[in-house]
Amino acid sequence: MKKNLITVVILALVVVNLVLTAVLTISIVPETKKANELITKVCSAIDLDLVAGDTAGSLSIDVADMKDYAVNTGGTMTINLKDNGDGSLHYAVLGVSLSLDSTNEDYTEKYGGAGDLSPYDNVISDTIKTVVSGHTIDDMRNKEDEVKEEILEQLQALFKSSFVVRVNFSSATYQ
Repeated sequence: MKKNLITVVILALVVVNLVLTAVLTISIVPETKKANELITKVCSAIDLDLVAGDTAGSLSIDVADMKDYAVNTGGTMTINLKDNGDGSLHYAVLGVSLSLDSTNEDYTEKYGGAGDLSPYDNVISDTIKTVVSGHTIDDMRNKEDEVKEEILEQLQALFKSSFVVRVNFSSATYQ
């Protein structure tokens, strides 16, 4: 009789455990989904990329699929730099090119797949000048990669697309 009573108690505890696990699962899973949706909305609102270390997505693009576009047909741009407090005027002379993802839908559909952004040269140049002119000569010398990343983000926002994957300085002189 004792063995049957212990078996019944164990069975009752297993059923109670199963019911409590089901209740816990039913109450936690929807809250987790809501939290994930909230995190996704916040990231998209502040324009964060959830892939760490590659905001541009250029690490996933094969070099053979990148097309180079020289801004201002390969000419250089002279840009006044922000005053760093030393009393001198500083400027940057930059030769800028963009790496374009030829496999991107926007590249093939909106821009004909030819990689010719010459109708947008003035807007691209203005965006680059606006970003670069907001930095001092020390920023340009020591944090050039950060400036390139900022230009890239501005261009991606301008075109509302990520087909521009990299900003390159073919020549850079700071004075």
